[in-house]
Amino acid sequence: MNDAASAPTPAPAPAPRKRARVRAPELIGKGGWINTGGKDLKLADFRGRTLILDFWTFCCINCLHVLDELRELEEKHRDTVVVIGVHSPKFVHEAEHAAVVDAVERYEVHHPVLDDPELATWKQYAVRAWPTLVVIDPEGYVVAQHAGEGHAHAIERLVEELEAEHEAKGTLRRGDGPYVAPEPVAGDLRFPGKAVVLGNGNVLVSDSTRHQLVELAPDGESVVRRIGSGTRGFGPDAFSEPQGLALLPDGKVVVADTVNHALRVLDPETGVVETVAGTGRQWWQGSPTSGPALEVDLSSPWDVAWWHGKVWIAMAGVHQLWTWDPEAGTVQAAAGTTNEGLHDGPAAEAWFAQPSGLAAAGDRLWIADSETSALRWIDTDGVVHTAVGSGLFDFGHRDGDAGQALLQHPLGVTALPDGSVAVCDTYNHALRRYDPASGQVSTLATDLREPSAAVLAGDDIVVVESARHRLTRLRLPEEAVRVESVAHRTQRAATEVAPGRLRLDVVFQAPAGQKLDTRYGPSTRLLVSATPPELLAEGEGAGTDLSRDLVLADGVAEGVLHVSAMAASCDDDPANEYPACHVHQQDWGVPVRVTEGGTARLPLVLAGMDE
Repeated sequence: MNDAASAPTPAPAPAPRKRARVRAPELIGKGGWINTGGKDLKLADFRGRTLILDFWTFCCINCLHVLDELRELEEKHRDTVVVIGVHSPKFVHEAEHAAVVDAVERYEVHHPVLDDPELATWKQYAVRAWPTLVVIDPEGYVVAQHAGEGHAHAIERLVEELEAEHEAKGTLRRGDGPYVAPEPVAGDLRFPGKAVVLGNGNVLVSDSTRHQLVELAPDGESVVRRIGSGTRGFGPDAFSEPQGLALLPDGKVVVADTVNHALRVLDPETGVVETVAGTGRQWWQGSPTSGPALEVDLSSPWDVAWWHGKVWIAMAGVHQLWTWDPEAGTVQAAAGTTNEGLHDGPAAEAWFAQPSGLAAAGDRLWIADSETSALRWIDTDGVVHTAVGSGLFDFGHRDGDAGQALLQHPLGVTALPDGSVAVCDTYNHALRRYDPASGQVSTLATDLREPSAAVLAGDDIVVVESARHRLTRLRLPEEAVRVESVAHRTQRAATEVAPGRLRLDVVFQAPAGQKLDTRYGPSTRLLVSATPPELLAEGEGAGTDLSRDLVLADGVAEGVLHVSAMAASCDDDPANEYPACHVHQQDWGVPVRVTEGGTARLPLVLAGMDE
């Protein structure tokens, strides 16, 4: 006889609360679609497939990292998953459709891309940061949103769960995706990045999209030889989107092998390529920042320069300068904190934003700091200075006094014989000149197409016109060309916030099957600052709590809140003694306007899921 009924019956546990299912908004963008063979797509076209929206802009190194993170997932699940890039521009140049088409080819984006120059879809999905990934299930509902890098493992696990769930429900549809590859284009170069003049007078060019180095005759046109297989890879005969080149005292060339996160050295005499720094893995917060060069991870080295006995590295992926010492065989971080922004001072305290070009000139190392549209330099005492530029959101084409001059996402800088510097003002399609003696900025040439580097050749300067796939020789003029001044601010709408106290919440939920990694202390980090600094009366600085009460100062009507967040999670499997761990990180620059009736809470999603 079963007498369990005579015992008190415990009350049933309440069912977990479910959030209301959110139907994914339609995909709209005035620029139209790329990589679809001319076809316009709608959300209904993806019903039955898991859809991953990648909100990106091609200036953003973090967005380029995510493109690489998604490649394996796209290939592995190509019959059930469709990735759609939603290009959401920051700079004026990035709103040009032709520039987006170029970027899609340049970075080998093998999925459809919606060109959204007015940020219409960005606003519909309430996106606040580049990059952001949104996952939509086969029935058309938003199930996850992740800002920043490092989410590929979590998204792949979610994709597998959605496949199983919707296969069981009969709502999964397998098959080929809508991607239509563009026709290949012939030519000696395709989106070349940087160049260097070899000892024999030939010009070596990084042919970035074709993953090769190309040696050209002194005319800059005739191909002498190609170095590398032309297939993306990491080996003695393979590169992955190489960029920066620098001549070493012994005549060899150091190569910034950008997407391999490594430095390589080419012997021009033998054609032999050797890896000298990096592991092939991307550097993450908490990784070593110094040590034996072949044991330390790097992050998207974009340019290199020989200066005072070391190779200096523009480490675009972490907003720093590093050095490689060939004699000691070591690397180390030399300047920058990894925080993104424009802040001068001692090297250990300075902030950069995607440094992408370097040029050595005596006691100065010049830096093209692309995301702040700035020309900067570091001296031999390790102090960082800004010559031109004011921050992440101000850019344009304006000559005159350096204090008010404007650039737009420069990628290259070249030291000139008179002590001035030429700046490849990439998104203005111009070559600019800064003269430290007079403090003046002028324009040397216009109608260049995304110039990314330049080298001296006698009395001429040879410019790498990346988006015209060629080198262009210019005579250095005695006087600059005058251009009409244009100033811009990024078109992202400011968030209206109430005066006084503002609650900042960085939303992070460890992905399914993972937990916060607290083995060695706090697993989260939050850093907050503002431009202008006077915007914040309280709340600036670093901490481990992802929520913080900020106090906005009286009398400051608008500005930008800079928020940097990081969270570490590990696989939650008690049976696994060595679980895999993952780092999720993102920087936000949030334009705010202080107004009565504005919000008192600012939520930023690092990783979150709707269930």
